[in-house]
Amino acid sequence: MKITVYGAGSWGIALSLVLCHNGHTVTTWTHRPEQCELLKQTRMNAKLLPGVRIPDCIALTSDIACAHDADLIVLAVPSFAVAETAERVAAIAPQGVPVVNVGKGLDAAHGYCRFSETIINAFGGHSPVVALTGPTHAEEVARGIPTAIVSASTSRAAAELCQDAFMNEVFRVYTSSDIIGAEIGGAFKNIIALTAGISDGLGLGDNSKAGLMTRGLTEIARLGVALGARQETFAGLSGMGDLIVTCTSMHSRNRRAGILIGKGKTVQQAMDEVGAVVEGYYATDAGYHLAKQTGISMPITEQLYHVLYEGGDVHKAIGALMGRSRKEEHESESIWFS
Repeated sequence: MKITVYGAGSWGIALSLVLCHNGHTVTTWTHRPEQCELLKQTRMNAKLLPGVRIPDCIALTSDIACAHDADLIVLAVPSFAVAETAERVAAIAPQGVPVVNVGKGLDAAHGYCRFSETIINAFGGHSPVVALTGPTHAEEVARGIPTAIVSASTSRAAAELCQDAFMNEVFRVYTSSDIIGAEIGGAFKNIIALTAGISDGLGLGDNSKAGLMTRGLTEIARLGVALGARQETFAGLSGMGDLIVTCTSMHSRNRRAGILIGKGKTVQQAMDEVGAVVEGYYATDAGYHLAKQTGISMPITEQLYHVLYEGGDVHKAIGALMGRSRKEEHESESIWFS
């Protein structure tokens, strides 16, 4: 297949390597001509993927029209650029070409809708959209470390096309029809990763982080189900799996930013020091406002919002979480054992 990957960051390059390995004709786009020239000269994104060579089978370009004859389009741009890039690509893409989005977040400019909805609107409803998401670090995928991921779509044909395009001996792809759950899990695990990092930065220990991860997944699932997702999706790769990898690894920008905040850096200082997009910052804004709109309780997200956007103190946020009124662990609890 002819496949165009929009985005030459760590994830875009890593997925281009997978597709190239699988024998596809791959073109990778970057919006900056100067970056394109540097990538062509060095055949490496030295800042984000040091030591990983971009093979000659991957064409590099800054021409937005490079997908004019593509059989499959992959959007691997930061969350804040998804809507604009989708609109630009839709103007030149073949009619009905499937679009795979690998970014994790929500579209704040359009009422915090999911990216699949943004992309469907940009393409006029003519192209099926897939969310490719799960517990994946670009640094590991680029080096061929065994990875499992989910191809989620309302179109079974599109989900399976994506599965066929990407799957190989070290990159295992499962399909799912629950694109709502897959996207919500992928977006909001970044919120909890930031809190897990703050916990680590404060030196609170394993108990604290395990509590944040577990209760964090609970509130993500609570919101997801309210938005139409299936509960079981959040126990899978795009839910629990993605949460675990992002909260525990130093590959995670969100965790690293959280650690810096926990150690006393300002939010801006932490994001500047990480040196790449910290998606959890934007996801926290989306999660906070969606929780308000839907009436869903998301206390961890609410406290992180106060820290990130209102200058709240992390110690007071922890106190607010620990001092909440007594609750049953499961809202449906009705059976008691003596």
